Amino acid sequence: MSTRIKVLIVDDSAVVRQVLTTVLVQAPDIDVIGAVSDPLFAMERMRVQWPDVIVLDVEMPRMDGITFLKKIMTERPTPVVICSTLTEKGAETTMQALAAGAACIIPKPKLGLKQFLQDSAEDLVGAVRAAAQANVRRLVPSINLPVVAPKLSADAILPASAYAMAETTERIVAIGTSTGGTQALEKVLTALPRVCPGLVIVQHMPEKFTEAFANRLNGLCRLEVREAKNGDRVIPGLALIAPGGRHMLLKRSGAQYHVDIIDGPLVSRHRPSVDVLFRSVAKCAGKNALGIIMTGMGDDGAHGIKELHDMGARTLAQDEATCVVYGMPKEAVKLGAVDRVLPLGEIHLEIIKIVQGANSSSDKRYF
Repeated sequence: MSTRIKVLIVDDSAVVRQVLTTVLVQAPDIDVIGAVSDPLFAMERMRVQWPDVIVLDVEMPRMDGITFLKKIMTERPTPVVICSTLTEKGAETTMQALAAGAACIIPKPKLGLKQFLQDSAEDLVGAVRAAAQANVRRLVPSINLPVVAPKLSADAILPASAYAMAETTERIVAIGTSTGGTQALEKVLTALPRVCPGLVIVQHMPEKFTEAFANRLNGLCRLEVREAKNGDRVIPGLALIAPGGRHMLLKRSGAQYHVDIIDGPLVSRHRPSVDVLFRSVAKCAGKNALGIIMTGMGDDGAHGIKELHDMGARTLAQDEATCVVYGMPKEAVKLGAVDRVLPLGEIHLEIIKIVQGANSSSDKRYF
């Protein structure tokens, strides 16, 4: 790939094509090599010059975006950013696109489109850059990555804890991930038994899409998976996914854990933020927690998992070879925040060890 990212836009709306082009060409490292109205025109353009990243609508005439995406991933895997509407139907279709290998999502409303895309220019550019860095081999077969200044720390939401929580028998698993995380989470969660510790999860994803993502996982997993609501208890056999556009914090009341879903500024340029979740878990669960940081661009979660580590929690990071983007885990490792670095296919085994009460990291008798 050249130093400049070559982008092809595929959308049946002339307004969308114009606005996306205008936004992207202003980035110093991005070239828009074409903007076409459907996948058939796109394939003609790609015979002349292949893009580094494709920005793709999902509902188009002649050939829909999902069919086109699957064709690309079969013939010549290429990073794809899905530009999808903020509707229930749009969210469900986008889940199919992520499962087929799309790297990121950029939401677009049906009304006020031009102003929305102009206001979300940094999100769009950030998503394209994240997709350009993706290890496409890890996307086949099968988020959104906002980049907004200034960059705030978890201090903007809650203070760091100065003491470690006493160890109890109630375990919590906290997971943070971003680009490539939809596939990574599917692999981890579908491998878990129905009886497992309560999980709290931040996956960088826009508002409206997290519910569809949780519902999809719930249909695939033995444990229950759902989008978190304020006050939900964290209990064994349940995975709660932070809703897009809001922060999720773990709270403790006596021996019980629950989540608070709150508004607030972007933290580490994200909302929900992994740093916010991890800090709250460090504060409320401490050594009773297992913290896991997986594929994603940037460093959200790196400082939070360091706080978990310093409070006595066990911490894991996904390895570079199995990450779509080795950003967040890399930064956590650099901080000395990670006890073990594991390939994606082994992460669920560490969660299962909690159920079994296994203490030896070399014990392979997981079932």
